[in-house]
Amino acid sequence: MTTPPPERETIVLVEDDMGLAALIRERLVAEGFSVVHETNGARACGVIQNHQPDLVILDIMLPGMDGFQVCRQVRPAYQGPILILTARDDDLDQILGLELGADDYVTKPVKPRVLLARIRALLRRSQAAAPVSQSQRIALGRLVVDASRREVTQDATPVPLSTVEFDVLWYLVGHVGQVVSRQDLYRAIYNYDYDGLDRTIDVYISRLRQKLGDDPAAPHYIKTVRGVGYLLAGEGP
Repeated sequence: MTTPPPERETIVLVEDDMGLAALIRERLVAEGFSVVHETNGARACGVIQNHQPDLVILDIMLPGMDGFQVCRQVRPAYQGPILILTARDDDLDQILGLELGADDYVTKPVKPRVLLARIRALLRRSQAAAPVSQSQRIALGRLVVDASRREVTQDATPVPLSTVEFDVLWYLVGHVGQVVSRQDLYRAIYNYDYDGLDRTIDVYISRLRQKLGDDPAAPHYIKTVRGVGYLLAGEGP
């Protein structure tokens, strides 16, 4: 009996730049993914909801409906990872995308190796089923991080985090009281070396501080060690 080939993971690519879309699609297909391409933001909402793909790559500047609106509309009915394509160094785009439910972003011009690394990292996290273990539930004062459920609570109140925000926090929790460099965090999250330019980790730290109510000028939980990286304190406020 012939063993059927494994089912391909499906990615919905929402990008109206036909040249860029063709390059991304060609690379993804060569890597074994099935790709559904859409150029219009309004139509993309139906495509994402109907296909329920393994991952969505979403451009921001789109006809019909921009990427932020698409993310806001589909997020309640789509639980898979959303990767946003955004302009380089545009912090507002990055922060707004994460606020609306995106899991990660890649800056343009798109580097294929970086894009693939981000896609694979997101897929690994979305498909991972962590075994329940007491060591995976750690309390730091008012803050409790439960890796088995991928949940965070503060004073018993849930703190909603995106997939990557949780992974950044969990890595810091695993190194509580130690200074962690951007290079260490970047490699742990993406399995890819930090290029010294990407500000992704800084954005996630900023979002975590905001969600934990941590004053960036005088943080209690996540402290910046200038020129080195970040340190998660053993006790919060």
